[in-house]
Amino acid sequence: MTLFKTPPLAPFAKTLRPGAPALSVAAKPTRPKSLLPEPPSVPRIVPIARLAQGGRWRVEAMRALSEPCFLWFTRGQGRITMGGVTRGYGPYSAAFLPAGVMHGFEISTQTTGMAVFFGKNSDLTLPHAAQYLRVREPPVQAEISGLIESVIRELESNRPGSDRAALHYLGLLSVIIERQGMSQAAEPRASEAARKLVTRYAAVLERDFRSGLGVADYAAQLGVTATHLTRSCRISCGRAASELLQDRRLYEARRLLSETGTPVKDIAAALGFNSPAYFTRAFQARVGKTPSAFRKGG
Repeated sequence: MTLFKTPPLAPFAKTLRPGAPALSVAAKPTRPKSLLPEPPSVPRIVPIARLAQGGRWRVEAMRALSEPCFLWFTRGQGRITMGGVTRGYGPYSAAFLPAGVMHGFEISTQTTGMAVFFGKNSDLTLPHAAQYLRVREPPVQAEISGLIESVIRELESNRPGSDRAALHYLGLLSVIIERQGMSQAAEPRASEAARKLVTRYAAVLERDFRSGLGVADYAAQLGVTATHLTRSCRISCGRAASELLQDRRLYEARRLLSETGTPVKDIAAALGFNSPAYFTRAFQARVGKTPSAFRKGG
């Protein structure tokens, strides 16, 4: 197994040897099978800057992963949204993302750090909820960076037992994540009720974004009005409920356009748009290009 040199969706990762709870909602639309290949289900480490290869939308647009991920920021600053809650990040801050948690974060040329992907079948003990961590103690900062470097060294090694050693280092990293999460007091929030509602919205949105449901449909499932849901989203993450929905759908559209040869009309249907024409208008309004122009890179 080797250190990834491309975003984690690349289909040629080497294999290492060795979520959010379901919501009780009124309607559960059938989720179509993804048109994209499954990402590699093996532990790997990717420089954060390389996650944005092919476009900053790959990290800034709302999406979820099918495996746990630890983001370790060592330089730069911006905002990160996890499960509908937005916070600022800076040097030596981290985010742990369980599988299925919708998220996105800002990135600039100054942003550096590492993304640790644990793989879909990891046996490590990891948190069940998203966590944002400010690591203030220099010894802990050095410990995290050192463990990540040790994992990279073992992943690039052909020495006997390197796979097993990499897993042990990842296990130590999981312990630090647990300890840091327990030691840091919850940050003050503008509205705990709004945060909880938007976290539920983000979870059901990630599950059903291909269904074609609108904000009013999601609000009804969550037992609130569309106005209340939108107000809560603005309080929690500074964005409207409709923005989160459209962002998630169009992130998937861009992935399909850039990584598959699926016809535009089939992408529109797979993502729940009423017609290819409506999909094209929505895509162009958000991205600034038609789907065909985006696919061509023009």
